[in-house]
Order: sequence, then C-alpha cells, then structure tokens
Amino acid sequence: MKKLFYLVAMLAMAAMVLVGCGATADTGKFKDGSYEGVARGASSDIKVSVEVKAGKIDGIKILEHEETQNLIEAVMENTIPEIIEKQGTEGVEAISGASKSSSAVKEAVNQALEKAKK
Repeated sequence: MKKLFYLVAMLAMAAMVLVGCGATADTGKFKDGSYEGVARGASSDIKVSVEVKAGKIDGIKILEHEETQNLIEAVMENTIPEIIEKQGTEGVEAISGASKSSSAVKEAVNQALEKAKK
C-alpha cells in the first residue's frame, strides 16, 4: 500500500513539473516600446504616441493637435481609456459630437500598433 501511495505521489509531481515547464508567460501581442501614429481629425492632424509594456498597451498620449479643446478632452477622457482597457480599437465607438476627433485618434492608434506588432 505504501508503494502505491508513493507511486501515485511521484506521478502527480511529475505531471505538475511537466505542466509547469510547458507554461509560457503571456507577453501580449505587441513589441515593447513607444510608437507614433497620425490621422486627420475635424480640423487638424492628430499625432499620438502609444506606449507598450509587457506586450500590452500601457498608455496613449496625444502629442500634437489643433482640435477644439473640449473635443480633444472628450477623446482623452473616454476614447483613450477604452482603447487601453480593450487593448485595441475594436469595439471602441466614436464619441457623439467629437466623432471625427475620436475616429482620428483610433486611426492614429491603429497606425502606431501596426508598427508594434510582433
């Protein structure tokens, strides 16, 4: 009976070791770094910087724009956090009243992420 217990215990430990060896860390789908993109908004080009850490979108900054301030603020408060949360622009809706600006930011982010793809 003791031999059977030790055999089962050894097999269980061997299985755990093999499973542990096969696991890889989720490094995300992007290369780490800072990437830029530009797209046309309502009244100007909007230039963004996308920061990727551990393979995931970590931050997005608007570097240059000449959009109306309240439009760009709406994008910064709504669109950018949603893109970071969803780790991409898929499913991120344009903002009513700032649709050109928010769509331009999404397009610029997509442009930047193309450069970051593995």
